[in-house]
Amino acid sequence: MYAKRITMDEELKAAFAIRKQVFVKEQGVPLEDEFDQFDTLNGLCQHILVHYNEQTVGTGRIRFIHGVGKLKRICILEPYRKFGLGKIIIKTLEEIAEEQGVSQVKLHGQTQAEGFYQKLGYRTSSNIFMEDGIPHILMLKEITTK
Repeated sequence: MYAKRITMDEELKAAFAIRKQVFVKEQGVPLEDEFDQFDTLNGLCQHILVHYNEQTVGTGRIRFIHGVGKLKRICILEPYRKFGLGKIIIKTLEEIAEEQGVSQVKLHGQTQAEGFYQKLGYRTSSNIFMEDGIPHILMLKEITTK
C-alpha cells in the first residue's frame, strides 16, 4: 500500500476513472459536477493515487485557498475499502500541505465518513449541508509545518 503524486496524464486518467466509479456511478453525482477546472496537471491542485497490491484503487487531491489546504475528491474503489487506504490518502495530502507551509487543512466530508475523519484529528466545524444531493459537513485540522 502506497500513495504516489500524479505527474503524468495516464495517472490522472486513472484517478478520473476511480472518481467516476465512486462518485458518479455509486453515489449518483452528476458527471458534469464531478470534474472541474482543477482536474489538470497545471499545478492548481496536487493529485494523488493510492495503490494496493499494485492496483490503482484510490485518489484524492489538495488545493490551496487563502493559505488553507482543501482536501477534495477523496475516494477508494469499493472492494478496497477497510484496508486503511483512506488514512494513507489523508496523510499524503496533509504532507503536501506541510511542504507548502500550510498550517490548516479542511474538507467537506460526507456525514457518513465524519467518524473516520474525527479519528484522524479533524473537528466538525459546521452544520450539515448538501452537495450533489449528499449530506456533508465542514471539517478542519491544524497541522504542524516542518
